[in-house]
Amino acid sequence: MTGRSSLLSVRDLSVAFPGGRRRPASKPVGGLSFDLHGGRTLALAGESGAGKSLTARALVGMAPPGARVTGSVRFHGEELLTAGRKAYARLWGRRISLIPQDALSVLSPVHPVGDQLAAAARSVRRLGRREAHAAAVAALGRVGIADAARRARAYPHEFSGGMRQRAVIAMATINAPDLVVADEPTTALDPETQDRVLDLLGSLCENSGTALILISHDLPAIRRHADRVLVLYAGRTVESGPVGTVLSRPRAPYTAGLLASLPSDEPVTDRRLPTIGGAPPSPEELVTLTGCAFAPRCPLADARCHTHTPEPVVAGPGGHRVTCHHHDDLPATARELFQEGSPA
Repeated sequence: MTGRSSLLSVRDLSVAFPGGRRRPASKPVGGLSFDLHGGRTLALAGESGAGKSLTARALVGMAPPGARVTGSVRFHGEELLTAGRKAYARLWGRRISLIPQDALSVLSPVHPVGDQLAAAARSVRRLGRREAHAAAVAALGRVGIADAARRARAYPHEFSGGMRQRAVIAMATINAPDLVVADEPTTALDPETQDRVLDLLGSLCENSGTALILISHDLPAIRRHADRVLVLYAGRTVESGPVGTVLSRPRAPYTAGLLASLPSDEPVTDRRLPTIGGAPPSPEELVTLTGCAFAPRCPLADARCHTHTPEPVVAGPGGHRVTCHHHDDLPATARELFQEGSPA
């Protein structure tokens, strides 16, 4: 990391839910720390249930009701967690935007797409109706929607899935925010469309100096589109650093397991891909967990892993860090660590 100040600086971010009559206490996110500069892309990676989406919503002040968010989130040097909801309301749509997984949850089915983008522009900038409409058409054009003036009059159901996602990106970037948080922004899109949408989002952010947090379980997409990555397990960071380093030379067994489970370029055989056995701990179990959360599933775990929580250590250049007692014990390739499945 460079010495220049961060756009977003997060320290020890945790999300907990107090217990009650109907549910026990839980802590699905615990102790995340990272920095993000303008024009750069940080990916949050991990299995479903790793805490990626909850982390994103906590960062932008949209944690679920009842959540207790602690730690520090500094945006342009301003502490947001202690500033309250009013501070976030001042930033939403202006300086911070969220792209959720489902485009249809953002777009109203009863209003033309262009009108919705124009309303987003008018809510932030003092624009007349004609100016706001022009801004909406320009935003649709920037995201590669052909004949944008005509398409601006169409309704969301008249757009394909890829076009709807482009429209949501246009809405999220129409006011040139400083930070865009994209939560699985290509869900349900085919691989080719996914790449086009992510290329587009990355280009828009890079050209405007906007920082991007990309949440995804798709490691190949993260490799192509992110600068840095945080690999999350059970809401904790197990490995972080430059994408090229972390995904080429992982030092955490969990990261190695995720990579091992990906299809390779090798000829197809009659053996299944390696898998990570077992399941992650529940958020309720994490409240009283001692040791490493991944230990019950880790092929390298020993007694220390079950009783002593590992501390993050420097694992390589560029701020590559790993939280694992056995970061020096990984074999040469990830596939050697995890047992291949039985013959199909």
